[in-house]
Amino acid sequence: MEPDRLQTCQQAINYTFDDPFWLQKALTHSSNRDDLGLSNERLEFLGDAVLGMVVSEHLFHKYLDQTEGELTATKSVVVSQRTLVLHSRALGLDRFLSVGRGMGEVDTLPRSVVANVFEALVAAIFLDKGLAEARDFVLRCLEEDIEAAQQTKHEENYKSVLQQIAQRELACTPTYRVVEEAGPDHAKSFRVVTVVNGTEYGTGWGRNKKEAEQRSARESLAILRSERDEESRSEPAADAPADGSNEPPA
Repeated sequence: MEPDRLQTCQQAINYTFDDPFWLQKALTHSSNRDDLGLSNERLEFLGDAVLGMVVSEHLFHKYLDQTEGELTATKSVVVSQRTLVLHSRALGLDRFLSVGRGMGEVDTLPRSVVANVFEALVAAIFLDKGLAEARDFVLRCLEEDIEAAQQTKHEENYKSVLQQIAQRELACTPTYRVVEEAGPDHAKSFRVVTVVNGTEYGTGWGRNKKEAEQRSARESLAILRSERDEESRSEPAADAPADGSNEPPA
């Protein structure tokens, strides 16, 4: 792999290698027989472990109130193939990757290959300068994805929480109805209303029906909680007389 290509890649990833050999190895796919022995497959193995450890450590220290299951769910989203493919392409790693002729064009590379080169790069940085540098690189790339996964997790809970409350307190299951659509066919928005026990509650707009339902459920939860608070304030105290007088009960 030509030196100027390695230099351009280092500029793209905002990291300078002490030993560019590790970068060359990370950017060489096993299909490239011209670079036999430089395949990044072993680096992928190590990078997967480093990536998982860094993300797990970050989640463990930042989200102290979350269970093992919740942390695992967030991690699985953040280190998923989909996320790694997005970052690999954003950094241009697929275009710097050295592959054999049989792999086809850059735009048609298998998603697994594109994701794996990101893992190989993490391992290359780890071997070049150690865990601290690898951690900095991983979090620089993925911290926003961690925050987004956390936000999505909370949003996706609104319908679940509302269903639990409705079933427990009202013996019914909420339903959702589209009441309005807007925008062209390729970019429609939807407004959904939540119906609980025959009564319409909150509404919400979304870029798709699922998003609109979540926002509608969130508003409905707020309304239900407000109603419960109002009821609790209006109820007479257990030891208060029915007529509201200040006389103690007989």
